[in-house]
Amino acid sequence: MSEEISFVKEIDTGVEGLPKPEVKIENIVATVILENQLDLNLIETKIQDVDYNPDQFPGLVYRLESPRVTVLIFKSGKMVITGAKSINQLIHVVKKLLKAFADQGIPISGKPQIQIQNIVASANLKVYIDLEKAALEFENSLYEPEQFPGLIYRMDEPRVVMLIFSSGKMVITGAKMENEVYDAVKKVARKLKEADAIIGIAE
Repeated sequence: MSEEISFVKEIDTGVEGLPKPEVKIENIVATVILENQLDLNLIETKIQDVDYNPDQFPGLVYRLESPRVTVLIFKSGKMVITGAKSINQLIHVVKKLLKAFADQGIPISGKPQIQIQNIVASANLKVYIDLEKAALEFENSLYEPEQFPGLIYRMDEPRVVMLIFSSGKMVITGAKMENEVYDAVKKVARKLKEADAIIGIAE
């Protein structure tokens, strides 16, 4: 089983008569704040798989192959991590990076502060959706098929933005925790059922 497949999760919406949606975390963007400044020139000489061109970009770019994650490292001690597929994977990357620093004698003080900025996920409800009917029933939604084929739905709780397509496929952005993604998918499945906007089960 590939690493990609392992991050697909089937969830139970509790909606009678509907298949279990598949949800996949596509990307987690997080910031990590260290308590001390970093010597980027030293890191460049000590750590493999880094790019540092201060004339083009003020940060150092560190690319991991497994998991396939990119870390932007700044002199201030701030780091931006993109590409993680789960919170556990994100924490693993931070620990791996700090261990690499420690092994090479790069000083780190205090405990890193990790803050999730955005979680992007995809989902498949495995149903066909009448987007016009959904748009009438969903508050804070926008559906202009001549400009974009999906319905844009801004959910208040959890606070996420969802792109919903007639095929039952969705993109979810703006979540801060993985559970918010799953809660949003469950909630939208119930709302679609209540709006009578589900027009068939996808094979």
